[in-house]
Amino acid sequence: PQKTSFHRSQTLGYKNGFAFSRLPTVGIGGERLYVNQLSQAELDELSNQRPTLTYRPAKLAPPPRFLPAHVAFDKKILKFDAYFQEDVPLSTEEHYRIRQVGIYYYLEDDSMSVIEPAVQNSGLLQGKLVRRHQVPKNDRGDHYHWKDLNRGMNITMYGRTYRIVDCDPFTEVFLESQGIELNPPEKMVFDPYTELRRMPLRKYITPSDFDKLKQFLTYDKQVLRFYAMWDDTDNMFGESRPYIIHYYLADDTVEVREVYKQNDGRDPFPILIKRQRLPKTFVDKKKTFPSCVLEISDQEVLQWYTAKDFAVGKSTTLLGRTFFIYDCDEFTRNFYRDKFGITDFQPVEIKKKEVEEVPQVIPPYNGFGILEDSLQNCFSLFPKPPRKDVIKMLENDHKVLRYQVALESPNPEDRKRRFILSYFLSDDMISIYEPPVRNSGIIGGKYLGKTRVTKPGSTTENATYYKPSDFIIGSTIEVFGHRFVITDADEYVLNYMESNAESFPAATLQSLRDHFRPRQVVKETANSDTPMLGTSKQELDELIVQVQEELKLHKHLNNKNIQEAFLQCDKDGSGTMDKAKFVDLCASLSVPTNAVLLNKV
Repeated sequence: PQKTSFHRSQTLGYKNGFAFSRLPTVGIGGERLYVNQLSQAELDELSNQRPTLTYRPAKLAPPPRFLPAHVAFDKKILKFDAYFQEDVPLSTEEHYRIRQVGIYYYLEDDSMSVIEPAVQNSGLLQGKLVRRHQVPKNDRGDHYHWKDLNRGMNITMYGRTYRIVDCDPFTEVFLESQGIELNPPEKMVFDPYTELRRMPLRKYITPSDFDKLKQFLTYDKQVLRFYAMWDDTDNMFGESRPYIIHYYLADDTVEVREVYKQNDGRDPFPILIKRQRLPKTFVDKKKTFPSCVLEISDQEVLQWYTAKDFAVGKSTTLLGRTFFIYDCDEFTRNFYRDKFGITDFQPVEIKKKEVEEVPQVIPPYNGFGILEDSLQNCFSLFPKPPRKDVIKMLENDHKVLRYQVALESPNPEDRKRRFILSYFLSDDMISIYEPPVRNSGIIGGKYLGKTRVTKPGSTTENATYYKPSDFIIGSTIEVFGHRFVITDADEYVLNYMESNAESFPAATLQSLRDHFRPRQVVKETANSDTPMLGTSKQELDELIVQVQEELKLHKHLNNKNIQEAFLQCDKDGSGTMDKAKFVDLCASLSVPTNAVLLNKV
């Protein structure tokens, strides 16, 4: 801390116009600088380099001379033995062909070639199948490398798959020296057709105790006929079908023909099994042996079907299908009687199994559409509309019964609403319309479209719909959860029911008559010429004219509201009203009441 000078000596300078550096002569602040003063790290580095400082650096061996790949791997080729399978679609003697090839890999430029050894009289274009070049490995532009090749693997070149089975000793040593673990070698597969051609021809020796020519000459055009039945009712959509089995004695062949009936709905294929020898027992049939082959020789079959295997009343299995023989023809009976001594040819009566009728379960109604229309989907895949009563539609066309109904509701505003219920006689449908009322706060219009309405408590299995006989004045009807009270009806309803009184109950007709009786009395009195209560008809007409002229002076009156108010007060539908109640109602509706005219009325 007492040090005050920190000057450093000059180490840079110029000499003859060139910059150079020199060692400092004194330390920082003019302190003494010891010559050759080194740090501990520099001393440790010098101690490690002591042999080099003493004996000079050792001479290194010259690097090996660079050899390019085409020189280092010149004439070095990896050879693999492989084969590929080729389909033969247009030949009955062979279905595929095995072709052996050699795959050559040239190390100098990583190219490959495929060469098939030429076979004399093979009829094939052999030799170089793939010329020497770098074979692409995939769609990304990569090429096959010797690291991709090994024994016991498949390699695909230009859509053809080769199976590598073995390689030569040089290839084996080279791959093992590069650290590649080789798969065990496989046996080379040979062409089955070529091996079959190398086998000696089969010699056919006719046994001394059997002569096919003698059998043909003896039994030519002699055929045994059996009537059989194939029962397939255990399977789904199965049935019992008749067949005819023909056994040809000339060559021991069997033929099965179908029996067709008129309008049975089947295509005309008369032969089920063509004429051929049928195997009965195979020789040690293995699980790998295909159950359906093109040709069966005597080497695979231990026993063939003969005439002894067919008998009336027994079942016979032909190519996996069991036939029950229930009868035969007369020639067959005579042949078995003379040849084998069989005399029992009693035909078996075939009884058809009764098909169990599956009951049709109709799902519950989901609420969409009309019940009868939705039910047609359960009867047919292509549903048809339900049949309509055309006579009823023509007779009752444009005939509509109209009723005035009130909504039964705990809400006071809804109890004042009035609706018009229309019953269409042509299709028994109901529609409900609400007349719009000004300043009521309720938008009128269509309340229910044309549809059939079921009665409460009816089910989808036994649906009952409303009819005109159910509409009685004062009765309550339920329409999809809403209850309506019938308050009035059109005069056409009474006229229609009176003209068809035999079709309606007496209670319904009497309720309508009681409802319309006060109106009819008023009409008859108005139309009659006899005076009533000291008033002539002419005076009554003049009084009506005076009342109408008095009301015309007040154009602000709403006739619809006045009419609805009077109808609401007339709860029993009698058409009459008390005078005091009439005056109060006119005062509430702002209808002027002239005392003189009121007294005359």
